Parts: sequence; C-alpha cells; structure tokens
Amino acid sequence: MSEEPEGDPEPTENISGGEAGGGPSGFEPAADPATRAEAVVDRLGERYWRKAYGGQAAFECLVRTVLSQNTSDKASQPAHDALMERYGPGGPEWADDLAASVAAATQDDLAETIASAGLYNRKSETLIRLAARVLDEYGGADAFDRFVTEESPGTVREVLLDMKGVGPKTADCVLLFSGGRGGVFPVDTHVHRIARRMGLAPADADHEAVRAALERDVPAEKCGFGHTAMIQFGREFCSARKPACTDDPDACPLADHCDQVGVYPETGDVVDPAEAPEADTTAD
Repeated sequence: MSEEPEGDPEPTENISGGEAGGGPSGFEPAADPATRAEAVVDRLGERYWRKAYGGQAAFECLVRTVLSQNTSDKASQPAHDALMERYGPGGPEWADDLAASVAAATQDDLAETIASAGLYNRKSETLIRLAARVLDEYGGADAFDRFVTEESPGTVREVLLDMKGVGPKTADCVLLFSGGRGGVFPVDTHVHRIARRMGLAPADADHEAVRAALERDVPAEKCGFGHTAMIQFGREFCSARKPACTDDPDACPLADHCDQVGVYPETGDVVDPAEAPEADTTAD
C-alpha cells in the first residue's frame, strides 16, 4: 500500500483547530489598524469567525498536528479519530494515558490505524518516538499538558523543536491550539504563500521569516484567528495556481490590500512570489 497522500480536496470549513478548546476572541476590528497585516486580519474577521484558541490536550494536539503534516484536514481528521478510538480512553489499546498507549503501540498497528493521513509509516514512527519522550521526560500526557500551558512560550517552543519530527509549524500549532498563547501565528503553506503574495512579508522570505513578520505586525490577540482565517481565505480565494483575481479583479475581498506579487491577472500567469521579476524583498 502506498504511503503517499491522495490529494483529497480541502473541506469547506477549516477544522485544523478541532472542536475542543477556544471560544469567541472578544476582539473587534481596529478603527485605524497600525499595520497592513492587521488590516488584512481585520478584514478576514468580517468574513470568517473570530475565535480564540487554547484548551486542547497538548499531547493529543501534537498527535493531531503530526497527522496533518503534508496532507489535508479531510485526510488527517479520520486518522486522528481512528487513533483516539483505538488508543484513547475506552479504546482497546488504552493504557490510562494517551502517551503511554501510543508509546506501547506496535508501529504496524499504529500505521494501519492512521493510514488515511498518508505517509503513515513515517508518522507512526514519529508518534511512537514522541510518546516515549513525553513519558520519559514528563511522566505522561497530563504533565506534558501542564508544561505546554504553564511554561514560557519560548521555552515550550524550544523544547518542541528539539523533538525529532516537530518543525516550527507543528510547534506553533501546539502553542496556539493547546497553550492558547497569544502572539503565535503558525505558518503553513497557505499563510506562507499569501503573506508574500500580498506583500505582508518579503517575497523571498522562508516560513520562519514570514512568521516573524506577521507576529511583529499583527496584535497578539489576533494572531491565532489570523492563522486559521488566512488558511480559509487561501482555500476559497487565494489558491496557489489560480487565485480569484486572475478571473475577476474584483472577486477578491482583499484586493485593495494586495500587491499581487507573482500574480499577473492580465495574462493569467501565477508564479511563486520569490520568482517574480519585480518582487521587492522588503515588506511594508
């Protein structure tokens, strides 16, 4: 059986935050946004939900985010549900702690359980290794959750990035969806593309540089919502190959804030912002 994801289309709604945790954000759009990035997030708030995040169990959030790597929510969500049904509370492999259950799993069984997420051999190996480390260093999922929610964000991020198989986006998602930390703006492929295309970050910025630009220019309480809403905007309007503006200049609700770096509506051509000949490497 192939490990490659099947390229499932994204769901209508962004479910990357899951159903648990978070609530209404309480912020209102600024009368006079301090930066263009804040103005973009406020405009997204007129179209999508404004939600605060936090409250997910940290190890389960880490599992969910690993499963989402290199695939869609539509593919990773069933894998998460199957894993929880088998290794979570009440499941046949439950060991009184999710980290203990996953650490004790055989790789073949875990890989079969999460197969819908794609790359299941690599992901099952990663999850077992992460579970063993959480058990060894924290004693279990509950203590790991306390570490993520109570320790300083910088320390938590440093520790997460030291875990093999955890990259910046995964670490930031755990900080956001579990820790509920303000000022954390995870950067996935949608956010990376849109921020550079709009001119909110340098055209040649890598994911970490985009994150730094957005966390600098978006108020802390709006970063989590900005992440999820920008993903939804990318799915609906600012896709990689055919953004809405290539069909109709007025079709994009953020047209007045966009530099269209690498997008040429007159010809329909679309290139990575870093490859645009006129790209400016200094964002506003």
